[in-house]
Amino acid sequence: MNERIVVVEDDESIRRLIEVALSSHGYTPIGFGSAEDALPAIESAPPALAIFDIMMDGMDGVEAVRKIRESKSIRHIPIIMLTAKDTELDKVVGLDAGADDYITKPFSVLELCARVRAQLRRISEQKSHEEIWSAGALTLNAKTREVIVAREFIELTFKEFALLHILIENQERAIEREELLAKVWGNDYYGETRTLDIHIATIRQKLRVADSQHEYIKTVRGVGYRFTAPTI
Repeated sequence: MNERIVVVEDDESIRRLIEVALSSHGYTPIGFGSAEDALPAIESAPPALAIFDIMMDGMDGVEAVRKIRESKSIRHIPIIMLTAKDTELDKVVGLDAGADDYITKPFSVLELCARVRAQLRRISEQKSHEEIWSAGALTLNAKTREVIVAREFIELTFKEFALLHILIENQERAIEREELLAKVWGNDYYGETRTLDIHIATIRQKLRVADSQHEYIKTVRGVGYRFTAPTI
C-alpha cells in the first residue's frame, strides 16, 4: 500500500493518533501543525490524500482546501476535513470549499481509516475507467481535458488533445495515419495527411519543452505513429 497521506492538525496529540492509525493500516502519514507548512509540501510532492482540521490558528482548513482546489497541479487530491463542530452549516462550508468528505470530533480512528480507504478506492476506480492515463512524467485526464508533463500543464488544441488521447490509450500500438485522421477529422476528411504530421510535430514540441528526456510519440515508417511509455 504505502500511499502517502498528509495530516494537517494543530493539536499534536490528535495528529499523532491519526498518524499511528494510518501507519497501522499500511499508509505513510506526513504530519503538519499548520496549513502554512503543509501547502508547500503538498505542492512539491502531492500525496495520495490529505486530511485537514477545519479549525486552526492562522490559515484554517477551509481556506487551505480552497487554495488546493484553485491549484491546477494539486486540485485533484482527495481531501477529508476534521472539525469539533457538528452543525449542518459547517459541513456545507467544508464541502463547498472542495472537501470530498467530512468527519467530526470525537471520531473513531477505524471510521477515519475507512473513510480514507473509500476516497482512495474512488480515485482508483476513476483511473480504472480510463479517464486518467499516465506514462512516465505525462498524465492525461480525459474528463478535464488536461495534460500534465513533469508538473507542467501543457496547452493543447482540441485536435491535438484528441490525437494524444487516442495514442496514449493505445500505447505501444502503431496506429495508421488513416485511422487517426478518421477518428479526429472524421471519415469524410479528404485533406492531406500532412495536416496530421504537422499536428503530431506540434504535440511533440510541446511535450519536449516539459520533458526533453523522452520522445513519447514515435514515427512508424509506412504506417503512422505509436505512443511509447518511458522505460525505467
